Amino acid sequence: MRSFLSLLVLLLGFVLHASAQQTDNYSSLSIDRLEKSRHLHIDGRIQEQNSANDTLPSPKSVMYKSMIIPGWGQITNKQIWKVPIVYGLLGGLAWYSSDLTKRYHDYRAAYYNLHPQTDEDQRFGPTPDYIPETANLEQLKTIRNTYRNRRDMVYIGIALAYGLNIVDAYVFAHMRSFDVSDDLSMRTRIQPSLTAQATPGVTLSIDFITK
Repeated sequence: MRSFLSLLVLLLGFVLHASAQQTDNYSSLSIDRLEKSRHLHIDGRIQEQNSANDTLPSPKSVMYKSMIIPGWGQITNKQIWKVPIVYGLLGGLAWYSSDLTKRYHDYRAAYYNLHPQTDEDQRFGPTPDYIPETANLEQLKTIRNTYRNRRDMVYIGIALAYGLNIVDAYVFAHMRSFDVSDDLSMRTRIQPSLTAQATPGVTLSIDFITK
């Protein structure tokens, strides 16, 4: 009877040991599979991101296109809705500068034609009909200078709008390659540190990682 019980205990211990070992092996295998699956997922995302980056246009090429033809960079970035804004802004400023230039020329011609001390009559063309010959010279001079200054300011606005078109296309093309997916998370680390003057301080580190 004792021999039978001893044998039964030995068999039970062997079964429990084998079951525990099998469980450990299964757990290790499951962890390895999860790790491999995680690495494959991350590698797949990296490959997809690299493949997407390869198909995206170069920011420099987009910038050069916008420098050659305004709006070309926005078309390359697939932002066609911005093209009417670009040409509306540039076209409106160009039309306004043309109108100011015409008025400046009119008042400049009237000023020189009505000035009694100028020997060159109609040096800048005839006096427009809407400017009376009895107009005050000082007022003509002031209005002439005002239109000229406004025209020069509009020229500066055209240059800024042209530059904004280039910057917008370049920045958007550069930002398209950034990872902005939902799997992106942030890890913050705060740790003590010493400055150059051996003064204790705190260092804040922010790392962007993929979930």
